[in-house]
Amino acid sequence: MHGDITDFASNLRGATDTMIYPGLSAFLEKGKPALAKGPVALVFSEDDVEIESTLRHQHKTGFAEIVAFMREGATLPPDLATTVHQVSYDMGTEGALTNAVNAVIAAAPGVWLHYCYNAEYLFFPFCESRTIGEMLGFHAEERRDAMLSTVLDLYAGDLVQNPDAVSLEDAWVDMSGYYALARKDPISHEAKERQLDFYGGLRWRYEEHVPQGRRRIDRISLFRAKPGLLLRDDHTFNDEEFNTFACPWHHNLTSVIASFRTAKALKRNPGSTFEIQNFRWHNSTQFKWNSRQLLDLGLMEPGQWF
Repeated sequence: MHGDITDFASNLRGATDTMIYPGLSAFLEKGKPALAKGPVALVFSEDDVEIESTLRHQHKTGFAEIVAFMREGATLPPDLATTVHQVSYDMGTEGALTNAVNAVIAAAPGVWLHYCYNAEYLFFPFCESRTIGEMLGFHAEERRDAMLSTVLDLYAGDLVQNPDAVSLEDAWVDMSGYYALARKDPISHEAKERQLDFYGGLRWRYEEHVPQGRRRIDRISLFRAKPGLLLRDDHTFNDEEFNTFACPWHHNLTSVIASFRTAKALKRNPGSTFEIQNFRWHNSTQFKWNSRQLLDLGLMEPGQWF
């Protein structure tokens, strides 16, 4: 019996060792099998808040592989340590996210990728009963290689109990205040075809604390990698078709990323934290953690998928 336990522990350590990489280069060299098929989720941890719940949500969503970019020395629970590829990575360096995503794109042509930060949770229509693979299969049949995501700000209802503004059990969202403007070409100043800049949520209500270039809430967080594709710092791609919200002939699926990221930043920033006693207002409602609520609020589109 003792030998069985020892063998089990040894096997567990071996499995864990193969899932931990000292840096991005090591992952791209030794973790190639993780990028062979997809869909693959890339989770970038800016701090230690809700890393575990984010990764568990990715598992529940049905991603074939999950890659967590975490600070050096960070650890995961045993069950996640054997199923999540853990890459030591410094998110404090300039261009950290785009550099990593673009390196993975180059290493995984043809593979569907999703990227997000910790304390962010992907939702798509009917995700309670359908997997991310099923959804992307339908999306690809419609000749779409990318999908628009609306970043929905989550915030704790009670900032006294949750001063970092994060609470899975007491999460709230805005019911209104969302809008879109035509995206203009920076040279011709003409509106780009089927591209919009979306605004709303905490970045709209507290815009005086948010730099103008970071007020948008749209992100192309689901896409199929291809040679030459590059993610830009503003969450758009160098292929303009990837930045569109729909094809020319009908509406397509869109998704939502429910995110505590802005609330965390507003409460962490010395310039805004003391001015915000409560994020809740008359248009707040509790977040129900389901796709039906997001569809009813008009925050994502089912397209032709029923």
